[in-house]
Amino acid sequence: MTESAPRNGRLEGSRWTPYIYIAPISLYLLLFQGYPLIQELMLSFTSTSLLSPQDSEYVGIRNYQDLIDASDFHATIVVTVVYTIACVVLSIGLGLAAALLLDRPFLGRGVARAAVTIPWAAPSVAVALIFTWMFNAQYGIFNHALRALGFASGHENWLDHPALALPAILLTTVWQIFPFASVVLLAALQGVSSELREAAVIDGADRLSVFKAVVWPTIQPSVALLSLFITIWSLRRFDLIWLMTQGGPIGATNTLVIELYRQGFVYRELGFAAAVGMIGLTIALVVTLVYFHISARAERAGGRR
Repeated sequence: MTESAPRNGRLEGSRWTPYIYIAPISLYLLLFQGYPLIQELMLSFTSTSLLSPQDSEYVGIRNYQDLIDASDFHATIVVTVVYTIACVVLSIGLGLAAALLLDRPFLGRGVARAAVTIPWAAPSVAVALIFTWMFNAQYGIFNHALRALGFASGHENWLDHPALALPAILLTTVWQIFPFASVVLLAALQGVSSELREAAVIDGADRLSVFKAVVWPTIQPSVALLSLFITIWSLRRFDLIWLMTQGGPIGATNTLVIELYRQGFVYRELGFAAAVGMIGLTIALVVTLVYFHISARAERAGGRR
């Protein structure tokens, strides 16, 4: 039976309906996302100064070659990867633990669920100032706790120490973003079938077995999507790192976004900064493509069962 033509000129049932619905957002993305990205790509092949952007000189791939040859940039890539992976693993791990606790009934659970979101809602500037004070060598609570436990290293200014600066930034970042992971995973846990849980317990399964067989398959898509979001957010995080260390000391916390800002607005090399930005964008796109490839393969595997 052939598809009937739309009546009275209405769009319902027309093959053009989906395209008309997505046209506004597509136009928005092209104007405010696609065009600036093309401009940035073109800028990355030039030598352009922030002080005189009209005096732009085409240099081809020289900016990218300089980045590849620079040992400092290799260290920046390593710091970015370590920071991103640590943020994803720690945030989701703590978020899942908090979600499992908040999913269980106890007195004051509603208050606890609301309180866990406070770090996520706190302004990044306030978080950076508070943790900078907490990491202080003289009166910071972290060093005070280390000294109370008898550690001789409890006199270091964490943010000025090359070996401690990145862990300090990670601790601050994870503290702020793990509540978001806990809220998302708590919502996913609400979709776990209570009947399947009870059936597994009746069959003699312990808590770990119930989690592996019943809970994890249900929340796994949420964990995967959450991993993608936190990865992209970590790759582009600027405020906390700049406010606390500005990428120091000695590049210990220098990520791609910090390097982009430094090249563009401190050294005023817009072309070089654009090349750094395109490398960061490429990494984010690769991560996104890998995620969608894994998701599609998992859906095909699930459809064959």
